[in-house]
Amino acid sequence: MRTLSVLLLALVLGGCSMTGARHDPLPTVATVDLPRFMGDWYVIANIPPWIEKDAVNSVEHYELDQDGNIPTTFTYRKKTFDGPRKTLKSKAFVINRQTNAEWGVQFIWPIKAEYLIAWLADDYSVVIVARSKRDYLWLMARQPQIPEAQLRELKQRIAAMGYDVSKLQLVPQRWPETPEKP
Repeated sequence: MRTLSVLLLALVLGGCSMTGARHDPLPTVATVDLPRFMGDWYVIANIPPWIEKDAVNSVEHYELDQDGNIPTTFTYRKKTFDGPRKTLKSKAFVINRQTNAEWGVQFIWPIKAEYLIAWLADDYSVVIVARSKRDYLWLMARQPQIPEAQLRELKQRIAAMGYDVSKLQLVPQRWPETPEKP
């Protein structure tokens, strides 16, 4: 059953679209310092794929391996803060080595989902990860909450990227729970 779930997730994120909608390419940041980008990112809001619906305490963890690839671990709880912790592992591959802002994320071989670092705070405290199809989006931060004024400004950025922000969902975060390290 778990293999079927992962396969379905890979197909969903891999680019199967029934809408046929075309979008202009989504610009990315000019450059990403990969070692600085690594570590924990709390999901503040998203336009989630089905597997992330109703997720709470969502954290994405990135590590840079010797080959320049990025093993990732996504941890979350479903619906409640005291539910069992769930973990999804994947591997990201930098597609554009000039900017390090375009990745392919692989849950199952050979499918790689598009992962674009569309906006990144200068201090690497907040990031917007997007897709050209404008179907999924992740707003993540190094802390589990961000100020409301900053969230409003980031929603405007997301809208300017061509996303329907009415689909954006806040991801509940309640800590001091410590994210599990892979």
